[in-house]
Amino acid sequence: MNLWTDIRDFLFPRLCLSCGKKLLQSEDGLCISCFSSLPYTHLGNTSGNEMEKCFWGRFPVVRASSLFYYAKGGDVAQILYAMKYHARKKLCCRMGEYMAGELCDSGFFEGIDYLLPVPLFSSRLRQRGYNQSELLARGISCVTGIPLCTDAVVRSRNNATQTHKSGYARWQNVDRLFLPTPHAANLHDKHILLVDDVLTTGATLVACADALLGVENIKISVLTLAWAR
Repeated sequence: MNLWTDIRDFLFPRLCLSCGKKLLQSEDGLCISCFSSLPYTHLGNTSGNEMEKCFWGRFPVVRASSLFYYAKGGDVAQILYAMKYHARKKLCCRMGEYMAGELCDSGFFEGIDYLLPVPLFSSRLRQRGYNQSELLARGISCVTGIPLCTDAVVRSRNNATQTHKSGYARWQNVDRLFLPTPHAANLHDKHILLVDDVLTTGATLVACADALLGVENIKISVLTLAWAR
């Protein structure tokens, strides 16, 4: 196995997404130097932080946090692109583990019953072969031990990409985008953590939360890898 890994790395060297340096076996996506220079939000578990305020008046969010700030063309954008479009499944899981490791001591995960990754539409999932948000959540679960819930909400349609839309258009694009399944009723009296890769206007996450608000006494928090504030 080690021989095959050495041959593979020789023929197809793994390079840092930012500086192009050859990665060590322990590195994934970015080298240690580039990773350490990523723009951390330092939101942690701060109550009433600026990200949490994005959801005020939309749904009763308990807490919200994100690990990095997103900037177009930046290193975080490179990570997200690789996760979503280059089938970097291992990178998704590692980033989830890293998110959990950074937040564990803050108490952010206290009282969370389930991790609920924002679902993809069925055809998009078949095409891509994986849901990057679910892999992030699995990485978080590996560190925290919190189980995943992937059967309570479904995506009702394959909506157009949000990437180039204005804020108003993004909100129109997600109207009734998610629907609860019969399994959602099992989340009564539970605290759910919605997990996604990036927060922009918050439209997608609010639409996902809306699908759960009919569940009795449910509590909802939000965690993303990046925030495009």
